[in-house]
Amino acid sequence: MIITISGPPGSGKTTVSKELSKNLNFRYISGGEIFRSMAMEKGMTIEEFSRYAEKDREIDRKIDDFLLDTIKKDDDIVVDSRLSGWLAFKNNINAFKVYIDASRETRIKRIIQRDSGIRPEDVIMREESERKRYMEYYGINIDDLSIYDIVLNTDNMGVGEVTGRIEGAFERWMRSSFY
Repeated sequence: MIITISGPPGSGKTTVSKELSKNLNFRYISGGEIFRSMAMEKGMTIEEFSRYAEKDREIDRKIDDFLLDTIKKDDDIVVDSRLSGWLAFKNNINAFKVYIDASRETRIKRIIQRDSGIRPEDVIMREESERKRYMEYYGINIDDLSIYDIVLNTDNMGVGEVTGRIEGAFERWMRSSFY
């Protein structure tokens, strides 16, 4: 089975995805880690690389093609990526699609704690860059949450509570799905 975890930077999707994959004994893959490693290869920060990706659509395409190929041929996987739910939806792939969110204030605090040297305006710029690229490249409005099987706000929940809710919803989805 495929579980996609999407959400904005700092929402907790990577932490939750790793915990969920461990709990379910599913393979884990992260679009964000791929993006970060590509930025490091170019000697750029995430924010610089986001602006660079606005001019070179092949960056997003490479990541998304890799994720899509992985989703198509791999069972029992948790895919952590801003667009993983949309990739599954647009390609008619049967996946349990999760969207994790948090308030902008919470997300900015988390990112600043995690990544030294990040400023609030960097986070906002990155989000706007992604919003623009995803609409321009794919026609995806990342604010449209209608495709997701569950949407959670992580502002006041710990990892255990979030993963517990996802696991419960996933079990119900599995019982009701015809795959």
